[in-house]
Amino acid sequence: MQYLIDQVRVFRARAAAHTLHLAGLTQHHRPRAMLISCSDARVVPALLTAARPGDLFELRTYGGVIPPYDANTPTGESRTIEYAVNELKVADIIVCGHSHCDVVTAAMHDSLTASGITESDDDPAPLTGDVTAAGHWHVLSQLDALSNYPCVVPRLADRSLHLHAWFHEIDTGATLAHHPRASTFLPL
Repeated sequence: MQYLIDQVRVFRARAAAHTLHLAGLTQHHRPRAMLISCSDARVVPALLTAARPGDLFELRTYGGVIPPYDANTPTGESRTIEYAVNELKVADIIVCGHSHCDVVTAAMHDSLTASGITESDDDPAPLTGDVTAAGHWHVLSQLDALSNYPCVVPRLADRSLHLHAWFHEIDTGATLAHHPRASTFLPL
């Protein structure tokens, strides 16, 4: 905890060293993009994108999960997305998944258990299939959920909003982007 406290104490000096004009941030709030990612501490959107304060509007959730839109039961996630789309008028939303995601691994284990493959404490159920492919599928599933939000649909139709699917590889530092025409993730 002390490390974090020490870093907060020197923030103003670091901001000045990087020519960040903090007072200017109070004048307007127009981020370049929204990035939705997992709350995993190993994934740091601002660090990955070299975003400066005000550049990136972030939504971090467990597994980067975007709940289906439900007008009768609004969620913090849905309200955050609506704010970014309707009020901040972001032009791009990036859904970024990552390797070694506990949510994807748990879903694979659940799938195996549902298929009748059991596990014990000594011998967990094997993960068959490609964990990376499952991670890619997870990102695309979240992008599908996002594309059904009522605030997103008209902005996609008039092309004032673009959705992007990214996948960050924790162990290599590479980030891949989904290319729909090729139906695959390729390096940025």
